[in-house]
Amino acid sequence: MSFPGPHNNERVAVIVVAAGQSQRMGGLDKIFSPVAGRPILAWTPQTFEHSPLVDDIVVAVERHRIIDGRALKSAEGWRKVSQVCRGGARRQDSVREALWRLGKSDWVVVHDGARPCIDDTLLLQALEAAQETGAAAPGLPITDTLKRTDEHGIVTETLDRAGLWAIQTPQVFRRQLLWDAHQQVTQDMTDDCAMVEALGHRVRVFPGSAHNIKLTVPQDLDAVASYLSPPATTVSA
Repeated sequence: MSFPGPHNNERVAVIVVAAGQSQRMGGLDKIFSPVAGRPILAWTPQTFEHSPLVDDIVVAVERHRIIDGRALKSAEGWRKVSQVCRGGARRQDSVREALWRLGKSDWVVVHDGARPCIDDTLLLQALEAAQETGAAAPGLPITDTLKRTDEHGIVTETLDRAGLWAIQTPQVFRRQLLWDAHQQVTQDMTDDCAMVEALGHRVRVFPGSAHNIKLTVPQDLDAVASYLSPPATTVSA
């Protein structure tokens, strides 16, 4: 299967969305929280930075973090990060702001800044999966029992989990398709796939990675650190 990249003259751009409010982090700014000796945001773009498939990267951060984000870009020596821009009030506002600033591209990869454990394999799988419909996202099949409750916490329904997925990023789209979704869909959406779905477009879901953790609560810091920290070396006596 063919996929975007220099070999077929299709350009790939990446939006790293890092403008969240960190509401469940107990007062920590998760994007700039240190893990394995570096801020989370120092880790997230590096797979894209080093990938030969990626041409351009735009990072969207909170307004009051733009100076910090640009300083980090300079310190890390990111060559492909063309801009660090301000995010918006909603996730989709941040993506739309970054879309305006991307260079020429045929495909857009949207990735959560709070998922620093992405690797080359997952990026390649996402680009390959998107060839089928022009839109794709990784996910993990739901294995736990799901129940719906009322406002008092009383179970009202046990849901059939067959065909249900917990969706991750990176999500990949034909650029024009993503652009159209951000121009036409104004209601609140939790991810870009939902916006594309609202246009009646099909989205391909493929198996994601359990290592692709999204930093959401303070307890996630240890799990992320375990994947990002290099293994300890044993010195023989």
